[in-house]
Amino acid sequence: MVIIAALRAFRTLFHRAALRLLVKTLLITLLLFAMAALGLWSAVHAVRVYFGWGGGGLAEAAATALGAVALGWLLFRTAAMAVMGFFADNIIVTVERESYPAAAARAKPVGFARSLRFALTSVARTIGWNLLALPAYIVLLATGVGTVGLFLLLNAYLLGRDLADMVEPRHPALPPIPSVSRWRMGLVSALLFLIPLVNLLAPIWSAAMAVHMLHGVRRKAA
Repeated sequence: MVIIAALRAFRTLFHRAALRLLVKTLLITLLLFAMAALGLWSAVHAVRVYFGWGGGGLAEAAATALGAVALGWLLFRTAAMAVMGFFADNIIVTVERESYPAAAARAKPVGFARSLRFALTSVARTIGWNLLALPAYIVLLATGVGTVGLFLLLNAYLLGRDLADMVEPRHPALPPIPSVSRWRMGLVSALLFLIPLVNLLAPIWSAAMAVHMLHGVRRKAA
């Protein structure tokens, strides 16, 4: 079911509304990372000056660059999904109107307050759980693949929950996506975020997939 939903969602990437949302999401995400990199550089500079370390601007730039790369790898998914949370209705409405017009007509609007709450909750939950898992990530580095495996398992759960939270409030009368289907949906989304360039499309692709999981594929399977 999840693979069928993902394939159906793929064509949404070429929709004009999806392209507009992609540009908006990427710009805001990059702006957030630019602000984070500036804050990281300020912290590195303050520490170097405080301890009187040498190296000057070159050392600060190198440390900041390494930190920014690590920060981007760890938090890009979190930031992109949080930003997506503010604008998810745009792509969800588009998919529903084209593929499920009857359901779209019955949909309950989701306001700004709920979108903001969703984004903040998603960020806090993702960072919190991954910080708790950090010791295990470090220990599993010795296995070569254990860290990636644990990362996928945990973030499949987190992404599945986020995606379900995006689409289910619009249709409170429908039964929620089952937990196993949520996890499978989250796993596909987590894999998309691991692929270079594809990860830029992952938030929109995942949101469209969640719509098909709620309405089309799951209903036909039932």
